[in-house]
Parts: sequence; structure tokens; C-alpha cells
Amino acid sequence: MSTMQEVATKAGVSKATVSRVLSGKGYVSQETKDQVFKAIEEAGYRPNLLARNLATSKSMCIGLVVTNTLYNGNYFSEIISQAAKKLDANGRQLILVDGKHSAGEEREAIQFLHDLRCDGIIIYPRFLSVDEMDELIDKYKKPVMVVNRKLRKHQSHCIYCDHKGSGFNATQALIERGHHHIAFITGSLDSPTAIERLSGYKEALTAAGLPVKESLIAQGKWSAASGAAAADTLLARGEPFSAILASNDEMAIGAMKRLNDAGIAVPAQVSVIGFDNIPTAPFLIPALSSVKDPVSDMVSEVISQIISMLDGGYLSEQNKFVSELILRDSVVDGPYLKSRETC
Repeated sequence: MSTMQEVATKAGVSKATVSRVLSGKGYVSQETKDQVFKAIEEAGYRPNLLARNLATSKSMCIGLVVTNTLYNGNYFSEIISQAAKKLDANGRQLILVDGKHSAGEEREAIQFLHDLRCDGIIIYPRFLSVDEMDELIDKYKKPVMVVNRKLRKHQSHCIYCDHKGSGFNATQALIERGHHHIAFITGSLDSPTAIERLSGYKEALTAAGLPVKESLIAQGKWSAASGAAAADTLLARGEPFSAILASNDEMAIGAMKRLNDAGIAVPAQVSVIGFDNIPTAPFLIPALSSVKDPVSDMVSEVISQIISMLDGGYLSEQNKFVSELILRDSVVDGPYLKSRETC
């Protein structure tokens, strides 16, 4: 591996001149720059990035902290893919770091990115509390943006989706179509997203004057297998229902499979709605109704905010995003609407 001194010798300049060319600091004539770059190419020299970052205070990298338990599934694939594309279009690289299994490990991941001299840091938290993230934003001088949480102190440093509102709207849509006995499959209840979607479901029932029955709520863990197990739990309880709202599409698919195994037709006997609008949702039989979070728009906005902060611009007030309910073949009119139509 070639060294900076070898590049300097080949270019006929001092090592300090090569350093100035690479850092962009200090005057160097264009002729000398051309000599140095030619020598770099011929020598196959790759500068030490960490040393360059220390010299320039810029890495052209943005860090993203995501807990590894969230890597699976289309939702997070879309987040990472969109972040990488958006940053590449702005001449920057994405560095993904694992937040692992606790708030302490998420803090360590953030500190790791800070030590790498990342120009900015994006956090998709699983364990850190809102207060802890507000403290982190105060602590670091580099721009920090939080995805999927509403902060109290630093509201302009977060981008979030109204999961409670989307849970409310999906439940309300089922009620309006004549479903008064609606089952709900939660996500993991250590997830703020799961808690908010469940809260929206309960609030919609209460607003419609319908009882919230714990016997119609079963816990899932985001996977298709857990959705199937939750459907088993609901059927075993014997509480009648004409619709299921599942906290993500994979659990909805698992529930549909188990209903089919039990001889219960979807949607003729039970309508089903999921969340996330995965790419396969329209191609299922029946096509799965789903709530689509504006993931691409959220990622685009969070990257724009980071870059704006780096360039000395202003933070946008657009930090709340609203989901869209897409109704497909898995939802039909419920018994109460049908009974009114026959009157």
C-alpha cells in the first residue's frame, strides 16, 4: 500500500503540499494540484479517511441508527434504500449502525457515529425515550434527526407518522362499512408504533359508541407466524367478530391463512386490514387492504432537514405525516350495513 510520502516523492513536492491538496486547505497552484492527483492515481494511494475527517471536519457521511430487530420486512428495507439513494444524490454516503437491544446500546451506536465524524446522525429508535433523545440533541453539535417519534423539546428535529390517527381511521372505515365487532392484532407492545395503533383502534370504537372488548385483542410480534397464532387465540375465545385489523401486513397474512384453515372465508365472513402496504399486498387472493405510511416522503424530508442544517438553512415545520388507507378485496360490507340494505 502506497503512502503519502511516496505520492509526494513521485509528484516532486513535499508531504505537506500533498496534505494541503487532499484537505483543500491552503493555497496550492493548479499545476501542482494536477501533479499531485496524477501521482495519487499512478501510486494507487488511498488517503486515510479518518485522518482526512479530522483535518477537514467533514466526512460527507450521514449515520443511521436502527436496532437489528427492525431490519426484517419491507418497511425498513424501504427506509434504508430511500436514505441511501437520497444521500447518494446529494453526494453523501450512508453508514448504518446497529442499535442492538437496549437504550444504552442505542446511545453507544450514536456515539460511535459521532466518533467517526459523521456530518449528521439519523436515529430510528426502539428503546430510547423521548426525553433521552431530546438530551442527545442538546449534547451533540452535529445535526441529529429522529424518525418515527414525536419529540417534546426539539420538535423540529423529528419526523413522525400519525400511527394513532391511522389506527383510528382504519377502524372507523370498518365501522362505517357495517363492522361493529372488530378484532385487533397488536404488534410487540414494547414498540411505540404498536401502542399508538392500538390506541387509535380503541379510540375509534369509543367514538362510535362501541365497547372495547379485551377478548377481541390479541398480541402479535410483527411476524406472519405471530399473526396466525393471534388468530388462533381470537377463535379459541369464541367472541364473534366480522373483521380483523392487524398492526402490519405480515400478521394480517398469517391471520388470513389461519382463518382459511378454519374454514372461515375472507372477506365473506371476516374482512381483514393490515398496515405497511407491502409490495405483495395487491397480489394476494383476496388482495389485502392496508394502511400505507408515506415512508419515502418521510425519509426524503429527514435527509433534506439534515442537509439544510449542514448548509446553515432553516428547519422545516413539516414533521407530521399522515398515512393512507388503501381498501382492496379483503374488505366487504359488514353484517350491520347488510342488514340495513335489506330493510
